Amino acid sequence: MSVIGVVNSDPEIKEAIDFAFSQGSKHEIKYLIEEEAILEFLNYELPEIVIINFSDPSIKIDEIVSHLKNDKWILNFGIIGLYSHKQDEEEELLKKYKAINVLTLLDNYRLRSHLVKNLQIIEENYQIIFQREFTKNLLDGVSGGFVIDNDILAVPLYAAIGATILAQRGLINPDSKMHLQLALGELIVNAIEHGNCGITYDEKTEAMDRGLSVVDLVAEKCRDPAIMAKKVDFQWEIQKDRSIFVIGDEGKGFDVKAHLRKISSQDQMSLHGRGIKMAALLSHELKYNTSGNRVALLLRHDSSVEHEIPLGFSREQILLVKPGEIVIKEGEPSDNLYYISSGKYSVFHNQKKVGSLSPQDIFMGEMSFLLNQKRSASIRADTQGKLILLPRKNFINVIRDYPHYGIFLSKLLAKRLVRSNDQNAMLMGGVKGEAPPVPPENSSLP
Repeated sequence: MSVIGVVNSDPEIKEAIDFAFSQGSKHEIKYLIEEEAILEFLNYELPEIVIINFSDPSIKIDEIVSHLKNDKWILNFGIIGLYSHKQDEEEELLKKYKAINVLTLLDNYRLRSHLVKNLQIIEENYQIIFQREFTKNLLDGVSGGFVIDNDILAVPLYAAIGATILAQRGLINPDSKMHLQLALGELIVNAIEHGNCGITYDEKTEAMDRGLSVVDLVAEKCRDPAIMAKKVDFQWEIQKDRSIFVIGDEGKGFDVKAHLRKISSQDQMSLHGRGIKMAALLSHELKYNTSGNRVALLLRHDSSVEHEIPLGFSREQILLVKPGEIVIKEGEPSDNLYYISSGKYSVFHNQKKVGSLSPQDIFMGEMSFLLNQKRSASIRADTQGKLILLPRKNFINVIRDYPHYGIFLSKLLAKRLVRSNDQNAMLMGGVKGEAPPVPPENSSLP
């Protein structure tokens, strides 16, 4: 990452951001205030991270967000949202901006201590968060995880990463992403608060009566080096039709059945047991181990989710394809480009399957289309799907009217070329005498 755009006009927030970046970040910051400058930066700089002060009264945030929602083509960056707890509530902001890629929300008074840390977490997990530009075959499953410190303020970002890996693959809709993000965050907080820090129900109630927050209470407990050293284990596995998230802590656990009975009689808005309630409502299955220090959340994927059509393609012909239908035939002229809105597709060369495509690949048949060559492979629909047909003349007109589309396409192709070159280098040389890796079955050939 290089340039990070900051949408903010508040001088105090600017000072806090400048201070945070002076503590070790090498990013260049570009402050943006005027709507025209903001949209031009997003359209043509194609940033990967943008910081937005959602509580800034001098900037028409909702108009900018409306533009992003109307043209999803440029919405290919992650957002670190800033807000003032005196003006806005975190949960309400997540609901309001669920259609854009808000990775985390950071209260303004925590900027100096946590902004750079959040950026570092994003950088370390770049490939996970921004999978929209990279093909992934989900048939064999994808898994990953984190070891998390007892830092409540870093939790929302880890939870957002867990939700984003599903949303970016089109496996859940925006509502489910928001709810999953909140539920995972609450469960991780529970693991820190009640598991690692051993904060009891009565202890939390007494602290809240004293005006302390969970952050304050955890900070008090972490003055003990033994508690500070404990970690939370957050793992996930994405399967073909479902995803499983597992959260474990190093605490003694608790009586799960007794706790569930206790919170079932409480008001829905009670802070006690909120994480379990939210997770139970969202998930298709929620299971604790016997000791109560490990929980698994199972979520089934939503096969009806579609990638919205970019504004520039909204007037183009829509193709509804059926399972088994041949969309592209090997050897035919490449007169059309296809934008993938939904569906799963298999790629065949000389009648042998060599890859697969889905909405995360964005385009189908782009290489032969741009090079004006005949199709080098056939593509078959594996499921029902929706494609946007883009004849050559129409595509050129779209690029003329929306020039930033061309920049995005160039960036997409450049990244695929870099990946292809890296794979070829490994195939040619191998690694330390080992057999060279097998090329992935998911490159878009035609």
